[in-house]
Amino acid sequence: MSRSRLLDRAGETPGFESSAAAPVMVQIWNLHKSYGSNEVLKGIDLTVHRGEVVAVIGPSGSGKSTLLSCINFLEPFDAGEITVDGEPVGWVTSAEGRVRMGERQLNLMRQRIGIVFQQFNLFPHLTVLQNVIEAPIQVKGMAREQAVAIGRDQLARVGLRAKENAYPSELSGGQQQRVAIARSLAMDPKVMLLDEITSALDPELVGEVLSAVRALAEAGMTMIIVTHEMAFARDVSDRVVFMDAGTIVEQGAPEVLLTNPAHERTRAFLRRIIERSEAQSELTIGGA
Repeated sequence: MSRSRLLDRAGETPGFESSAAAPVMVQIWNLHKSYGSNEVLKGIDLTVHRGEVVAVIGPSGSGKSTLLSCINFLEPFDAGEITVDGEPVGWVTSAEGRVRMGERQLNLMRQRIGIVFQQFNLFPHLTVLQNVIEAPIQVKGMAREQAVAIGRDQLARVGLRAKENAYPSELSGGQQQRVAIARSLAMDPKVMLLDEITSALDPELVGEVLSAVRALAEAGMTMIIVTHEMAFARDVSDRVVFMDAGTIVEQGAPEVLLTNPAHERTRAFLRRIIERSEAQSELTIGGA
């Protein structure tokens, strides 16, 4: 598990404090983002260390997905600062003050940050392998032979090497999502951002995608995962962050935050999750 990776590396008690032994990969200071009069992020501060897996949980509308989009600058943020592996995201300081990066700088910056969404967004007219190698060739200017070798390695990594010549329409939803993960990995990112990647899947397909993500965690990939799968957050993450109303309410080791949270807002959220899960189980049993 990723938690044992931190224990082995730091020689300390497992938990988010132990990750301080590793270099910082993502640093966020006082992040603000609004849509018109709606302030979605209200001064987020977050540090993620290299090799750390951070699960972000919270109710709908709390700003979780917006946070990920700001880290990749798909959503330009209004105030604050983000760095990935020590390099600024989106904005740079010049003699004129804070200015937006040019497109070339943005493209270079985004190559360090892989992101996978709920929807797979695969090109339907391309095969699995063609989907995976498109960005390395078009964005990085990689030779096709090198891109194919990397693409096949990443497909093997998510258990889909045998499907390289299939088209997306021939795959299950879980397989398509694993192709989307391989496509991001082919760009050799420093950090992976995963935004509710199981939400669009049928329940029986969730496990195969979570297994692929768990393997990435075991391999030491830095990840920030927005998820509603509490069991997965507990098993794979080094730290859980609870967000509500655009703020980070609390964060801590999974076995602490998910079983004995300090704040009532967190406790209320987890109670709702448990109640919803029990209700769904009763429906399933009743319909069996």
